[in-house]
Formats: sequence, C-alpha cells, structure tokens
Amino acid sequence: MTNKVLITGANRGVGLALAEHYHQAGWGVIGVCRQSSDELKAVAERVIEGIDVTQSEDVARLARELEGVTLGVLINNAGLLRDESLGEINFDTIREQMEINAYAPLRVCEALLPNLAKGSKIANITSRMGSIADNDSGGRYGYRASKAALNAFGKSLAMDLKPEGIAVAQLHPGFVQTRMVNYGGLIAPEEAAAGIAARIEALNLDNTGGFWHSNGETLPW
Repeated sequence: MTNKVLITGANRGVGLALAEHYHQAGWGVIGVCRQSSDELKAVAERVIEGIDVTQSEDVARLARELEGVTLGVLINNAGLLRDESLGEINFDTIREQMEINAYAPLRVCEALLPNLAKGSKIANITSRMGSIADNDSGGRYGYRASKAALNAFGKSLAMDLKPEGIAVAQLHPGFVQTRMVNYGGLIAPEEAAAGIAARIEALNLDNTGGFWHSNGETLPW
C-alpha cells in the first residue's frame, strides 16, 4: 500500500490533527480544503485548496489534479453541524448537512476511484449521532440524518469495493474539542486523530464496512 493519505477538511480541527499525525508517521499528506492554513502547509506534502466537496466541478478538478496518484488512505473528514429542533425545523440547513456530510463523501469516493488500488482504504468520518439505535435524546435532525446516510453509503461502498481489495470504515472521532462544538468536547483533536489512525491501521477486508468509535468500540447502527 502506498503511503499517501488524502484528507478533506484538512485545514483545521480533526482534519488538521490527522494531517499532523500522518506527517509525523512519515506519510505523504495531501490536504484538501476550501482555504488552507499555515499549520496545514507546514505538514502537507501537497495542499489542494479552493475545493468545495459539495460542488461537482470542484471534485472533478480535484480528480484531475490527482491523475496518476495512488492513495493508500482516503479520509472523508469535511463536515458540518447545524441544529434543528421540533417546531423550528429548517429544511435548508438539513439539506446543507446532507450535501456536505453525506453526498460529498460519496462524490469524492466515486471521483477518486482511479486513485485507489488493492490495499487502499477509505475512512468516512461520521458520528455516533448517526446511529439510529443509539439515539436516546432526539433533536439534531439534519446532522443525525446526514450521518446515518453517510453510514449507509459507507456500508455499500465497502461491499462494492471489497472485490477490488479496498476496505471502508465509518469512524466516530469522539466528542472532540473543535470549533464545530465551540471547543466544548471531551478529547483533544490529537487524541481523536491517533485513535482514527489506529482504526484505519486495523481495517482490512475481513472487517470492512464496520462502524467504530475512535477508541475501538463497535457502534450500533
């Protein structure tokens, strides 16, 4: 397996922590984002910015720029959290979250299929809030639905790509101290990144399609 990793949403938060982790491990990091950061530029072998993963033309440009590059790991990390509550449902924010949290990873995976080979791995950064069985608090309609959709897409990808020797995982990073949650999480991005990388390392064709917490816990669908 080639030691190149592509990370979407790599300019900050968990994405940046993953970029730093893989850089320190000796991997060639390809950071994909809308706008880069100095921190990402310091660790990435290559930064491809100006990419909105919800836009087909941007993802097509990403694929063109990566022509001939084989990826060992593709991490779909870019995501969005909005809040909707019953009685105040905003269908525009639900659509927005579906676009970036669910449709975009599938769009990226399909566009970059030529960059994947036998032994390559795909990690979709999802959330345990996408678990239907684990929902005991309600709310967050768009986020929950979009992450549940991502989990379904990821499972289908795992089945379709298994004959090609490509494994797929759905990974919940944990409640991470990032801007998305106003830094109110329980673990640092570096801890989440280390756990995600460990789950990717353990991913293979026998366990492909699974849904795990970054700490190794198997999560219910």
